[in-house]
Amino acid sequence: MAAGRALGPLPTPGQAREKVAGMRIAAGRFTVKIAETDAEVAAAQRLRYRVFVEECGASASAAEQRHRREQDRYDPYCDHLLLLDSEADNPEVEEQVVGVYRLMRGDQAQAGIGFYGQTEYDLAALRDWPRPVLELGRSCVDADYRGGAGMHLLWSGLAQYVADNDIEILFGVASFHGTDPAAIAQALSHLHHSHLAPEDLRVRALEANHVAMDILPPDRVDRVEALRQTPALIKAYLRLGGFVGDGAYIDHDFNTIDVCLLMDTTRMVGRYRTFYTREKGALDQVPGCHACPRGAGRGRGGAAGLGDL
Repeated sequence: MAAGRALGPLPTPGQAREKVAGMRIAAGRFTVKIAETDAEVAAAQRLRYRVFVEECGASASAAEQRHRREQDRYDPYCDHLLLLDSEADNPEVEEQVVGVYRLMRGDQAQAGIGFYGQTEYDLAALRDWPRPVLELGRSCVDADYRGGAGMHLLWSGLAQYVADNDIEILFGVASFHGTDPAAIAQALSHLHHSHLAPEDLRVRALEANHVAMDILPPDRVDRVEALRQTPALIKAYLRLGGFVGDGAYIDHDFNTIDVCLLMDTTRMVGRYRTFYTREKGALDQVPGCHACPRGAGRGRGGAAGLGDL
């Protein structure tokens, strides 16, 4: 793991959630809010377990299997953005939680145990960024709710959180299924040649599991095939004007190849910047996403990122 800065005492779970506990958006049967109780966080962990472990095949510890909750040491220091359905009738759904994003602001990371992404990438540039940054991770949605109004409302909640906290940089780890870079050579090469982050934001995968993404030269990249190989969530963030870091990271525990996605809200595509800065309603502009593999950045031994919704 890359070294992270611990600049003060670790907050309790209640303290970590106190600052933004009042955020709430309601639309019909759906509500988006920040988790305020341990029961709500536990419900988010149960959803993560059902999606990441039971649906997508990620490994789980004995304790996680026993409780059927996907959890790690980062959870108490993050904000958990929840999508609730007041009409949910699936007995597997706890506390009405059918969607989740795990959010770690830069100030939370610096005051606690650092970003999850530092387990896979050297994040020195982001740790030292002079304005607010936000790591997105552990994002997932119940299979019955993907691509619908609830999913869009969850993105609306994320937009409000970004605006309320004056976030300038969003980032996180997103995943391709499998650990063979050759199988996704077109996609990785396309990301490197067409969407590499500018120098000031170019985080780099840690050497132990680093994989060069420029497998093919630019003239051998088939854009159609590259996009076919690319998960929907990654394509969605690219449409927002997102970038990728230098190199991919092979996560053997989760059988994935991870890339670090970054978005600078000051450089975003104009129509999506409108959405994220909440200047006017733009819910219909939100791109769709799906649940597997892993969630805007879900990983083992630590924690999260943009999430593969």
